[in-house]
Amino acid sequence: MGKNLKFIKHHNGENALGKNDYTMKMNAFGDMTDEEFKKIMVNFPMQTHKRGKGIWKRALSGLPKFVDWRKEGYVTPVRYQGNCGSCWAFAAAGAIEGQMYKKTGKLIPLSVQNLVDCSKPHGNNGCDWGNTYFAFRYVLHNGGVEAEATYRYKGKEGPCRYNPQNASAKIVSFMELLEFEDILMDVVAAEGPVAAAIDALHDSFKFYSEGIYYEPNCSQYNLSHAVLVVGYGYDGTETDGKKYWTIKSRRGPSAGHSKVWPRLPEFPQFTLPGIAAVAENYFPSAGSIQQQEDLDQVTFLRTSKDYQVIITPLALCATVDIRAASAPRDPDYCSH
Repeated sequence: MGKNLKFIKHHNGENALGKNDYTMKMNAFGDMTDEEFKKIMVNFPMQTHKRGKGIWKRALSGLPKFVDWRKEGYVTPVRYQGNCGSCWAFAAAGAIEGQMYKKTGKLIPLSVQNLVDCSKPHGNNGCDWGNTYFAFRYVLHNGGVEAEATYRYKGKEGPCRYNPQNASAKIVSFMELLEFEDILMDVVAAEGPVAAAIDALHDSFKFYSEGIYYEPNCSQYNLSHAVLVVGYGYDGTETDGKKYWTIKSRRGPSAGHSKVWPRLPEFPQFTLPGIAAVAENYFPSAGSIQQQEDLDQVTFLRTSKDYQVIITPLALCATVDIRAASAPRDPDYCSH
């Protein structure tokens, strides 16, 4: 704890002198050892798979300068993750939730617990670690995923209780994108929120409070935290401002600390003066949808132009700017 306090004080002192663009704050991670923190945040398995013929090929021109899907109603409130390493499930659910809203006008929180309990046969490992790719594969082959209302989040792994009669959303395919920033911008602008993975194993990220976050040592390969990209923009002027991704994240302490430690902004913005880390992103894209009102079931249908879930390996960890309403920090990552 003392070492961390000294680190935070030094960083904030430099911030006061204008040497960096963000501040840090003590939180529930402060009394953890590095190994304890890694146990919560690591083991995000990267999935290698062939690119499909539906690869994203839209023209990258005329993109809006700012995108924020929160303002358009696509993003559900942040839900507390607890000590379960289920960020991969939150991110996957969030991507599908956005497309449900886009097609139906209804924002329905999907069951993260359903993914945690039931996707092991497809490659995930409950609260120990997981991958958004495996989560989408589960939903695809399972024929659906329940809503939070019928399959509540417990913050720990349990037996699979999926009931097909309670299915709230289905997907029929997902697709990988090339790992380029402009392609992600196009997808986010045109379609909606995208699930992503980032390197979050730095003290700078652990104690981040607010401002423009920058981590020069962000890894392209050590992915440890799943997030939902809900927009992008720039800070400052259009010509020399810092570009950022706005993300929905769920890092945080155990429930016992939720009222003790400071509440932090829930939507960090990852500013990218350059690409510094590879992230594997999943996104439900636009397509036709059929809805069965009695079950609130939404089925994503393949169209000639779009695929319903798109996976993108991409860099997302050069700089982060968090500006939003406060919310509890919770460990939103895929590993642990």
